[in-house]
Amino acid sequence: MVCTIEEVLNVAQKKVALACSVCGSRNYTIAASPNRTVRLEVNKYCKYCGKYTLHRETR
Repeated sequence: MVCTIEEVLNVAQKKVALACSVCGSRNYTIAASPNRTVRLEVNKYCKYCGKYTLHRETR
């Protein structure tokens, strides 16, 4: 099996999930950043709620 550099780097990264603040589902994953001390909060689309809601970083 041949892996690309992107695939190898993707496996090595620590990831955290973004959870919907309304229903709690973890819809998105992002790379964890040691420089980010405050948890990330962004408005993203939740397919379970059917609308844009606040998503918070979970660890």
